[in-house]
Amino acid sequence: MTLPQFIDISMPISNDVVTDPPIIKPTIEYSAHAEGAEQMLPFFPGLRIDDLPDREGWATERLTLSTHSGSHMDAPWHYHSTTDEGRAPAATIDEAPLDLFLRPGVKLDFRHFADGYVTSAQDVADELERIGHALQPLDIVLVNTAAGAAYGGDDYVNSGCGMGREATLYLTERGVKVVGTDAWSWDAPFSFTAERYARTADPSLIWEGHKAGRIRPYYQMEKLHNLEALPASGFTVACFPVKIERASAGWVRAVAILPASD
Repeated sequence: MTLPQFIDISMPISNDVVTDPPIIKPTIEYSAHAEGAEQMLPFFPGLRIDDLPDREGWATERLTLSTHSGSHMDAPWHYHSTTDEGRAPAATIDEAPLDLFLRPGVKLDFRHFADGYVTSAQDVADELERIGHALQPLDIVLVNTAAGAAYGGDDYVNSGCGMGREATLYLTERGVKVVGTDAWSWDAPFSFTAERYARTADPSLIWEGHKAGRIRPYYQMEKLHNLEALPASGFTVACFPVKIERASAGWVRAVAILPASD
């Protein structure tokens, strides 16, 4: 029997790879087996370290991180307290309907756009036409940007294009509920938005893709990885977020599943 092909499209949470600004950088403290042996002894009175195979106990890790560290899923609550143009409270990640997170996927290849570029509805329509995909309600739309190639370098956070308000609304008005990007943010990197704001003093430019969730709710993955390995369509995305009570986001192990080939 030929099995489907599973492609990992998540990035690891890491001490060493720059995937966040310093203020929210995750940290991992590793506890190896020798330390774990010491930790085990109080649970079993009379146990000695010499009694354990190779004098080893468990290995553990302690993490300090945000719900937005590593590959994660943003809930509508992250963008604003209300959605549907103020008619409904925005959902938190523990309220997310699970049936949204195992659906057909489509990839928009926006790697040719410059860092900081804000995509339009026309950009989305043009790419869908190029790949010959008719967008369907509940398709999971993944955006492959130049940030994917910048992963592992010092400037990842400032890399890739962003999805603008009108591009986001183009997707959600067609029934898309879940999207994702390999960039640090669904929006353009803050460094570029800050330059635009300094020139225009227009606050509507700030976080415009996220704030489109005020109009119509959607769930958004950020810091995906390896999207260049995917075809434009013909795959399924599995992306169930961790259930964290009243949270704005949850970590996600996103996987693309390609059908078995003969």
